[in-house]
This record gives sequence, structure tokens and C-alpha cells, in this order.
Amino acid sequence: MSQSLLMPKATAVWLVDNTALSFEQIAAFCTLHPLEVQGIADGDVASGIMGVNPVQNGQLTREEIEKAEADPNYRMKVSEPKVRVAAVKRKGPRYTPISRRNERPNAIKWLVRNHPELKDAQIMRLVGTTKSTIESVRENTHWNAANLTAMDPVTLGLCSQIDLDLEVKRASKDAPAQAELNEGTTLMTAEEALARATARQSSDGEGGFDGDHSGHSASQHEEELDADSVFAKLKSIKTDNDE
Repeated sequence: MSQSLLMPKATAVWLVDNTALSFEQIAAFCTLHPLEVQGIADGDVASGIMGVNPVQNGQLTREEIEKAEADPNYRMKVSEPKVRVAAVKRKGPRYTPISRRNERPNAIKWLVRNHPELKDAQIMRLVGTTKSTIESVRENTHWNAANLTAMDPVTLGLCSQIDLDLEVKRASKDAPAQAELNEGTTLMTAEEALARATARQSSDGEGGFDGDHSGHSASQHEEELDADSVFAKLKSIKTDNDE
């Protein structure tokens, strides 16, 4: 069928109640399964749906119904509409009202500053501008660069917040993964800190001291870093103070 049928189930309900068509003919016309049409006739399917007359809405003629009733093998066709609905135009560049076109450079400046990950094509879709204008604003060579003020395109009415969030999300997916944080910003456990300090002191001792002094220094640091000895010293200090 060249035309799609409106409200197929409601049409099937009317055809079942008002014609002598077979279930197969009604199913073929309404793009339903024959068992579903049989369920409509039995009252098991679409019991709460009111039938719609396809003859009244211009989708079927009385002659087609009579021809199908006379020949069980005949399949009805949807009538050509009397009024043609204009086809949806292919989506092109976003239209910007004349009263807001002067605000596009301000919106471009805001997007370039706050969302540098956006590509030129994305900015063009958001505010309906050209690539040359974006480059001139980015490079500060626009003829009115001294008077430009960064302004949110959503506030200016040049795009919706949904469109902006969608483009930012797309740009973030294409962006490279963020580098890992520096090691100095992470916290270490006490065992890791103790091991690292011991290794550092050992390397310092091997660098410029003789064997005896190095051994004495290493043992001294190990004693200082030993948790038991530290607590023992603190306990002895506390005992002296109490006396």
C-alpha cells in the first residue's frame, strides 16, 4: 500500500462489525495478524476501542468494500488522500531570527571559552554560524572583537540546553582519556611510607659515607622508624613527666 492506514485497530473493529469481509482481508488491509482480527471478532482483543469508519475519513471507498466482499481473494487498497501533506524538509542549518543574529559572535566566544572541546561543526549547528566567523572569534580577529562579550547561547535563545548538552557529550566522547593524577596527590598507607623512607635512607647512606658510619646511620634510622621503639620512648617520657 502506498499510503499508511490511520488507526488500524479501530478500523479493523469497524470492518468486523459492519462488513462481511474475511479475517484475512481485514488483516491485510489493517496490517494485522488474522488471529488478532479473529480476537477482535470474539471480543478478546481491542474490547475498549471504538470503531472508526474508513469510508468517512477517506481512506477506503464503498466500492472497494463491495469488491472485496464479492471476491475473498481480493485485497483492498487504501485510497489516495484528497489533500497532500507537504513532505518534511531535510534539516539544514539552524535558522536564527534576525533580531538575534548580532548575538552569535558573543555566543561563539562563550562556547570557545567554556567548551574548547567542541568542534567547529558542532558550534555551527548550535548557533547557525559559519566556520570563518568561528575562526575570527577564536583568533580575536573579528571586526567587532573589542566589543564582544561571552554570553550563554541558551540564554540568548540561539539553542536549547538539551542541544548544548548533547553536543558537549559527543565532544567529550571523542576527546582523549584524561591523564592519570600525579602520584603525589594520592595517599599512601603507613607501610608504604615506611618502606619508601627506609629505601631512601639506605640509598643516601650508600652514596657518600664509609661502611662504619653508614651502618651506624642505617641502624639509627631503623631504630627511629621502628614503631615499637617510638611508642616505648613516648611512654618513658610520659613516666618521667609524671614523676
